[in-house]
Amino acid sequence: MILPIVIAFFAIIFLMVAHEFGHFIIAKKCGINVDEFGIGYPPRIFAKKIGDTTYSVNWLMLGAFVKIPGEIGGLEEYGSFSNLPIWKRILIVLGGVISFWVVAAIVFTIAFNTGVKVPIGDQPTPGATGINVEVMDVSPDSPAQLAGIKTGDDIIGAKYQETRIKIDTMAGFQDFVSKNQGKEIVLTIQRGNKSFDVSLTPRINPPANQGSVGVELERTAEIINTYPWYETPFRGIAYTGQLTYTSTIALFELLKNLIMGRGMPANAEPTGPIGITVFLARAAELGSGFFLYFIGSISVLLAIFNLLPIPALDGGKILFLIIEKIKGSVVSPKIEQTITGAFFIILISLSLFITIKFDIPKLTDFIKFGG
Repeated sequence: MILPIVIAFFAIIFLMVAHEFGHFIIAKKCGINVDEFGIGYPPRIFAKKIGDTTYSVNWLMLGAFVKIPGEIGGLEEYGSFSNLPIWKRILIVLGGVISFWVVAAIVFTIAFNTGVKVPIGDQPTPGATGINVEVMDVSPDSPAQLAGIKTGDDIIGAKYQETRIKIDTMAGFQDFVSKNQGKEIVLTIQRGNKSFDVSLTPRINPPANQGSVGVELERTAEIINTYPWYETPFRGIAYTGQLTYTSTIALFELLKNLIMGRGMPANAEPTGPIGITVFLARAAELGSGFFLYFIGSISVLLAIFNLLPIPALDGGKILFLIIEKIKGSVVSPKIEQTITGAFFIILISLSLFITIKFDIPKLTDFIKFGG
């Protein structure tokens, strides 16, 4: 239970480090003397200076940072951010966003090598392939464990006497079991390329939170199939582009509905950093392919979000640079800092609100019910 949360937490930190590394590497390529590249936030654990840059690891593991001289203006000396042409400054700001897309492309490349199945519930899923009712967990000493059923097995059929049914929904399986408690039934199991039958008797009075058979099920579908290794990099890049397009359209539709007072969709709710961590922890429990898929998806969403023209985000910095280009002079550092600081406070306040109202209950449920 704790391990998936730890894995998810460090996955988020990895994305933040990759983001800052994108700024860092392009700044270096543009001739900037980067003061510091830090993982986590001070106080420091240790630091080492190599060339003009100090590399540090810090105690507050909540992200990463890059100190670039002249980033908020007011420093015109050689090697500072503000002394560069605007196109180079925009490129440095875009470095963090580009890094998210690079990570997504790499992750999806791996996913196309392994394949990805995701939980879809019992709702109709037109176009989905490889739909199965998969065993996600087996309770100790349950009829399922005694019959040899294992996590990762697919239940594809069930039989009692002369009645045989195909299992293609969780509700269908549960209904069959409830009608045959205390009776010996036969389940057809798919494990890899092999299928076989097992016999068991569903319990009439099972222990709490175990169910008559003792399995936790999820209906899954394949959203990414496996391909030859030499195809996967191109498919990873193409999938990143496709997901960027569809996510951008969805974001604009959401913003349009909010502006027009229609509110959020009924099945959607805000998610902050803790909520994303819990979501990734659940994905980690469902397998490495599922986990990789959502790492890639979150990376794409972070790229899009960071491009929004909001001060305190990369898109806001680009907006100030465009204004500078249009007006022909630098935006006052004091004005930029004031506006950026105000929006930063707004974003932090919103994040805290979402964390308290939505994320902490998710984390509590995850810990309480084991995901």
